[in-house]
Amino acid sequence: MVRVTALSLEQLRERSSEKWREYPADVLPLFVAETDFPLAPEITRALERAVAIGDTGYIASHTPLPDAFAGFASRRFGWAPDPSRMRPTADVSMGIVEILRRVTSPGDRVIVNPPVYPPFYELVTEAGAIVERVPLKDTGSAWELDFDGIRDALVAGARAILLCNPHNPTGTVHSAASLAALAELAAEHGAAIVSDEIHAPLAQPGTGFTPLLSVSDAARQIGYAVVSASKAFNLAGLKCALMVTASDPTTRVIRTLPVEVEWRTGQFGLLAAVAAFSPASDDWLDGLLVTLDQNRRLLADLLADRLPRARYRIPDAGYLAWIDLTDLGWGENPSRRILREAKVALHFGPAFGAEGAGYVRLNFGTGPEILTEAIERIAALT
Repeated sequence: MVRVTALSLEQLRERSSEKWREYPADVLPLFVAETDFPLAPEITRALERAVAIGDTGYIASHTPLPDAFAGFASRRFGWAPDPSRMRPTADVSMGIVEILRRVTSPGDRVIVNPPVYPPFYELVTEAGAIVERVPLKDTGSAWELDFDGIRDALVAGARAILLCNPHNPTGTVHSAASLAALAELAAEHGAAIVSDEIHAPLAQPGTGFTPLLSVSDAARQIGYAVVSASKAFNLAGLKCALMVTASDPTTRVIRTLPVEVEWRTGQFGLLAAVAAFSPASDDWLDGLLVTLDQNRRLLADLLADRLPRARYRIPDAGYLAWIDLTDLGWGENPSRRILREAKVALHFGPAFGAEGAGYVRLNFGTGPEILTEAIERIAALT
């Protein structure tokens, strides 16, 4: 297994991506979902070779990406998706919108489960549909799907469910039983499920990850997954995702999408994704998961010691922490004060829905020194 450590703050400030250009140099940026680690070596080699030979044209009509992902899914999730039922696109958001446009009609309602990734609200609207909010249930120890609320929304006419699994921002990985129950419910009411599984490679080994399309015949008949290497391998700027189906009806839907939906995929993104999903990158990913496990636990210790009134549940997957700061009395959007006075940039909790009032989302995909300094800066405000 490869040891994966973050770059130094000095090196990171040489980057020109959103995370390192949105705020002045005195701000520690822990907001947007970019990580601070070097690329997996196999990805670096693939991109260096492409530059060396000028392999910078359009993506080909037939690429190794579906087979690469199928191999990855088999090794990591114990799932054998059919490469012939997949199609590339530029990113997960584009895949979601294009699928929603074909499984809903203008004005149809699409269920989302807040607090949830803020673009979900915009993606539903872009597809011509209307957001139907069915918040997650907080049991006190976990976040779960509200099946009664989802059933009521489907009975009232909702035509699709936009699922986030693993869930952003809570880091929840939905169980196989929950996914199967959701699929049965959707199938019963003639609704589709579009599952954003972009954080799936980052599920911790102790939890594991169950793909929606692996759980049942009902899920395969009405479900779509949109996947990418971009979050686990920090490739968002290279633009590549994959729409995955598992039945004739759903495969027909993605096959009828305009060719431009596929051709907008970045050539570098495709080459990098193939390298990321290859067995040669498995050790690096295993090392990353160890680092993220250490960081999610370090964050718990830091908060318990420096900010004991903060409430944080260690996530099952990913590098995003959903932290309740309500008891600090810093208002509905504590990120504003934290940015202004502590010079730490966190994602605004209310952006994830009304359920995010008093919360912040913190990206712990960084070095322990940066994470520690960020919490110490915030704690100094108390």
